[in-house]
Amino acid sequence: MKAMILAAGRGERMRPLTDHTPKPLLNVGGEPLIAWHIKRLAAAGITDLVINHAWLGERIEAALGDGAGYGVRIAWSREGTALETAGGIATALPLLGDAPFIVVNGDVLTDIDFATLADAAARLDGRASLAHLLLVANPPHHPGGDFGLMADGRLSASPTDGVGLTFSGIGAYHPALFAATPPHQPAKLAPLLRAAMAEGRVSGARHDGLWLDVGTVDRLAEADAIARGWAGR
Repeated sequence: MKAMILAAGRGERMRPLTDHTPKPLLNVGGEPLIAWHIKRLAAAGITDLVINHAWLGERIEAALGDGAGYGVRIAWSREGTALETAGGIATALPLLGDAPFIVVNGDVLTDIDFATLADAAARLDGRASLAHLLLVANPPHHPGGDFGLMADGRLSASPTDGVGLTFSGIGAYHPALFAATPPHQPAKLAPLLRAAMAEGRVSGARHDGLWLDVGTVDRLAEADAIARGWAGR
């Protein structure tokens, strides 16, 4: 199974730190932020990775190379300007192939079990099931949530249905979800997911472990402290 790490964002909320350092390379616990994802994916046996980039992308490539230093193989999906999530995934589909795959936002820190997510990904058939998302309790900066997790494991586009939770930015997708999304053009993921949810074709699960959106300087410091604890084990 392959995984894609999204690393094309500009990191506007992190400026001026991201003016000269791409957000995925910000230091967290002595490692680039993106490296924690790579390590966890590799530990789960997921070693074929695709990483997209736009802003200062050449620096990300220079830092990670072909992935051999982390025991993985990295294919690069280069975007002139960031294409949003769905546009970036659609552009990378030739690298991802025809089987279901995992997608991870590069700007979070988490202890999500990627092996379990890979099992869920393998069950996506491209017809009745198109996506499986991991959700977390609504953080203080996003109290309204994104989607509703229903008792049968399906997701609703309304966070007032079932249990309202926040999308972690980590999920599994079948390529069929992006069949009508043109490559090399900006496109958001949420409309695709909501349309598929309306047809009952998106499932989800709640993650109650660590999940931190590293979107501000304060949360970067928090992530650094957590990861330093990991590095010291």
